[in-house]
Amino acid sequence: MITCYTRYIGYEFSFLGIILSELYAREAKVGLQMERQFTLVTGGAGFLGSHLCERLIERGRHVICVDSLITGRMENIAHLMNLKSFQFIQHDIIEHLTCPSQIDEIYNLACPASPVKYELDPVHTFKTSVIGALNMLVLSLEKNARILQASTSEVYGDPRVSPQPETYWGNVNPFGPRSCYDVGKRAAETLFHDYRDQYGAKIKIARIFNTYGPRMDPEDGRVVSNFVVQALLGKDLTLYGTGEQTRSFCYVDDLVSGLMALMDAPLDVTGPINMGNPVEFTVRALADLVLEKTGSKSGMTFKHLPEDDPKRRKPDISVAKDVLHWQPLTPVSEGLDKTIPYFAAQLGLEQKTDQKVS
Repeated sequence: MITCYTRYIGYEFSFLGIILSELYAREAKVGLQMERQFTLVTGGAGFLGSHLCERLIERGRHVICVDSLITGRMENIAHLMNLKSFQFIQHDIIEHLTCPSQIDEIYNLACPASPVKYELDPVHTFKTSVIGALNMLVLSLEKNARILQASTSEVYGDPRVSPQPETYWGNVNPFGPRSCYDVGKRAAETLFHDYRDQYGAKIKIARIFNTYGPRMDPEDGRVVSNFVVQALLGKDLTLYGTGEQTRSFCYVDDLVSGLMALMDAPLDVTGPINMGNPVEFTVRALADLVLEKTGSKSGMTFKHLPEDDPKRRKPDISVAKDVLHWQPLTPVSEGLDKTIPYFAAQLGLEQKTDQKVS
């Protein structure tokens, strides 16, 4: 069991004037702490979670970052570790988390999000999605805190409807290689709705579509990271099927803005709400754009399409626009310009790539 503690600083006083001045200062400090929002982010050392932690701190929140480090990386949050407004706890949310300090908001982002990672241990992935969600819901009730579930476009499976609205029930294989993730996330959504209806939990659900940007793990197996790393290393880009399957790529800064907008929305705005870029790209078009941006002479290799791999992925974000007044602002071309140098640095190729990226 992990316990997070609030630190208190005691003072020794020699003179009455010093005592009074310090007491007044302490009273003012306590007043500021009472007004300050405390936010817990599970999966906070991951790609998306670390950007969210950073943005919350910029807003003035005290952030408690919880991560098992199974897929999260300490280097993603290294620049936050010495901040007084940031606290890191290594913990797996499939185990109970006790936190006696104040918590006003919980963002539940903990779970591997790429097939390569979540298929390594499908049982643990499912536990994280379901038992982890249950543990965070219990904590949210204890703290009377709002809680946001990071769900996924994978709940739509291989969709027969495009674009996918929140009302679409999906086309999901319950026994396929991706089931641990997409069925797990569907089950988590059910838990969130039931906890709202039965116990009054203050829930929010975001269905996140493909997101990319700096701090992605170069080996996480997602299409943007795969293509950029292969291009920078001069290797052929690996495409599956014909490359005509589509995805919608949202830059991480835009997605974080959407999550925060949903958390800030009135309590009756519970979701699920789609969050992603409605501009649809074929995988082949993305490969061409990455080759152009990197200046790579790499070719392309085509392999069989994996089982249950979605043929189309495009969000209907009408609800996000109408209710949250949110939509992504970063074109894929611009987002790649911000992302490619990060991967180049990870590979030790900064100077070479800086000359190529427009």
